[in-house]
Amino acid sequence: MNIDLLRLLCETPGVPGREHRVRALIEREIDGLFDEVRTDAMGSLLAVRRSRTNDPNPLKIMLLCHMDEIGFLVTHVSEKGWIHVDPVGGFDARTLFARRVRVVTRDGEYPGVMNAGGRPIHISSPEERKKIPEPKDFFVDIGLDGETRSKVAVGDFVVMDEPLIEMGDKIVSKALDNRMACWLGIEAIRALDASGVDHACEIHVVFTTQEEVGLRGAKTASYAVAPDIGLGIDTTLACDTPGVPENEAVTTQGKGFGLHLKDGSFIADLDLVEEIEAIATREKIPFQRTILARGGQDGAAAQQAAAGARAVGIVVGTRYIHTITEMISRTDLQAALDILVAYLREK
Repeated sequence: MNIDLLRLLCETPGVPGREHRVRALIEREIDGLFDEVRTDAMGSLLAVRRSRTNDPNPLKIMLLCHMDEIGFLVTHVSEKGWIHVDPVGGFDARTLFARRVRVVTRDGEYPGVMNAGGRPIHISSPEERKKIPEPKDFFVDIGLDGETRSKVAVGDFVVMDEPLIEMGDKIVSKALDNRMACWLGIEAIRALDASGVDHACEIHVVFTTQEEVGLRGAKTASYAVAPDIGLGIDTTLACDTPGVPENEAVTTQGKGFGLHLKDGSFIADLDLVEEIEAIATREKIPFQRTILARGGQDGAAAQQAAAGARAVGIVVGTRYIHTITEMISRTDLQAALDILVAYLREK
């Protein structure tokens, strides 16, 4: 398993609308794997692998893998050097206290720390300590005080700054949502290429932008591709942890990839669900059916674009999602890779 690539993907900064560095990394990595690669007006990277059987009307299968991670855009820099930010993506403010961050500018990067305004514990009242600030109440300090204004501008972006680590069977990192899917999009085609199978379908792997703020890149890319089948590749919740009822766990880590049936954005095509389930059963690839009460993913954009497409999600259960300690199981990731390769090989 190419953990080095996953590490590079997760540790490269790129929030919605600022995915440039991630896209450049992927472009280098996929060189030679596809017949055509281009970047659209929204910044999504569209990679096409033509049918290897010369089918004049091949089935078009689209894998949607979003590149952006949740983060912040700079909204103001005070004279004293406090950097104020606006979130791009959904944060639980309880996870933002005393975090190391990276401020990314046009000319360079700066390490920083994020905290909320107000008195520290030694001088705060009990009432103040109970209050949970909103994400917009947090600020960033890069230690340059009055010089900060000459280094950081409105519109620069901020990401959490933590490395990927391996813990037994688990992989922990920021931005596994959704660099894990970018990894799957690359590695699935690499494995298919190495297998020497002449697939009949036309495969579009699209590394989309701005998913975390409304599936925006996936919408425009799906209109351009007009797929017959859309596979939304993403994380989903694994709430198999203390304090969450079993019926709300969504997935359990170690039980395989998630065959995603429904969330707040789409309902999967039942025939496609059953087809993938049959392949997984036959190939002995572990899986679990998943439904998410809220939230959305790029598969919905493929399903609803132009004349529409059949769509389903292939997901990997993730603990502590939208934090710097997102955790996946290596075996679940492998199962997701295996089902993608098996499915594309047959089409």
